[in-house]
Amino acid sequence: MSLPLMIFAAGKGTRMAPLTDRVPKPLIAVGGQTLLDRALALARQAGVGPVAVNIHHLGQQIRDHLAGQDIALSDESDLLLETGGGLRKALPLLGHGPVITMNPDVVWTGPNPIRALLDRWRDDMDALLMLVPLGRTHGRQGGGDFSLGPADRLIRGGDLVYGGVQIIRPERLAEIPEQVFSLNRLWDLMIAQGRAYGLVHGGAWCDVGRPDCIPLAEALLDA
Repeated sequence: MSLPLMIFAAGKGTRMAPLTDRVPKPLIAVGGQTLLDRALALARQAGVGPVAVNIHHLGQQIRDHLAGQDIALSDESDLLLETGGGLRKALPLLGHGPVITMNPDVVWTGPNPIRALLDRWRDDMDALLMLVPLGRTHGRQGGGDFSLGPADRLIRGGDLVYGGVQIIRPERLAEIPEQVFSLNRLWDLMIAQGRAYGLVHGGAWCDVGRPDCIPLAEALLDA
């Protein structure tokens, strides 16, 4: 099974300043490889495609970095749309049906999270989120996001952290009138109907959102 992939690379990287004053966060290197290239490597290992990447902050650097690769760009230079608005803008590049979305500013160990989601995906799902137990996260500030109910349906609140990769059906984006909005809006619609699910990652995970997280991620990769 293969699905299109959207990588969210348009954020300003405010938490990663001052490194992001000159380099967009997805192009910051961890363990000798940029965060964006790490995300793309997981995608290629899982056999997904086509791939779209959105850009905003220092977007030309990302455009240059990806030049020559078969990757479509969704340009948000004029207005940063957040995850929900960004996905909706990129849909013409991704085709119809479910899509994978991925945040590149994390590092994973253990099973390929995209492949694991693809193996678990069912037609009766509207969303399937990869979750990490709070105790297996590194660099995380704050508590968890979700817990799992019967049949692994998502429940708001708990000690499971959204890891930044999911499969989601985008059709209901049309129900949200705002231009700029988070995918949390879409999740709430799906949770209310019992059609949003979670899968617990079998390895460890590191948020690479701040400069002090880079050595944490590199230590995790070297372990």
